Amino acid sequence: MLMDANSRGVIRVCVWLQWLGFGHYVHLLRKLSDLRRGSPGQTFSLELHAKKGIYDKVARVWADELNAVVVSVEYGLYPEVQFPEPYLDCLNAAKHFLSAEVLSKYSVDPGRVAVSGDSAGGNLAAAVAQEISQDSSVRVKFSAQALIYPALQALDFNTPSDIQNRVAPILPLRGLVGYWMLYLGSSIQLDTAPLAKHKKNYKPLIADRGLEGILEKVPALLDVRASPLLADSEVLSKCPKAYIMTCEIDVLRDDGLMYAQRLQDAGVQVTSVHYENGFHGCFTIEVKMQFEVNKRAQRDYINWLRDNL
Repeated sequence: MLMDANSRGVIRVCVWLQWLGFGHYVHLLRKLSDLRRGSPGQTFSLELHAKKGIYDKVARVWADELNAVVVSVEYGLYPEVQFPEPYLDCLNAAKHFLSAEVLSKYSVDPGRVAVSGDSAGGNLAAAVAQEISQDSSVRVKFSAQALIYPALQALDFNTPSDIQNRVAPILPLRGLVGYWMLYLGSSIQLDTAPLAKHKKNYKPLIADRGLEGILEKVPALLDVRASPLLADSEVLSKCPKAYIMTCEIDVLRDDGLMYAQRLQDAGVQVTSVHYENGFHGCFTIEVKMQFEVNKRAQRDYINWLRDNL
């Protein structure tokens, strides 16, 4: 309870700072003032994240540690826009940066380009990676994707991780459902309270009762651009090798584990890293007494990108 209260307090402070103008997206790190003397062969990382203003520090660490050009996309957010606008923002940004002209401008090796994101950003990164891998008009493809506790589907909110972590701090199940409905443009209220009676039982995907006609009311539920986990195996087989991080204390845990398995089954090289003591948000959380899992997660992430780009 204390951890939950502290986490919510930190989140509120971050939101206030953002609205006061102290938060911002990192558009580009490692600027090259003299392109003629830039570092040829640099790696390139396109970062897709859900929250403004909290990635400046870690993105700078990534840029320094990897000698990489790190770009963070300022995609549209609710309530100004809803799906598919954020996805299209990220896709357009990816296509722009993957152009030969832009990669050459920043001395980036076309064979060492990755896309990455966490949580909702992991959703966008996975969806963009799928689309880019199939788009014949994009000549340079991502060579890697790094997904940090990604949200990958909105069809089943009764997975084991959903039920086990339904009241977990930072991202409880009720919050996850609400965020999805806002993103998909639905006013439908999905009540998760009945799950309290089934703490030790896992409900099947197809239940005896539910919201009649929900797929007609929210067609985006089956849109792979919103739910990359639902993509066909043929699409997945074309995706770049993947690093997928999951945490035990996270409603999104099973999304990541299922996606890792589906990619592997499709023939994609996958590194699945699971933290038994990890929780949603631990990858980027910043407090004076840093969690050990945060340090390990950052180190493992950087090492994988260094070895695979």
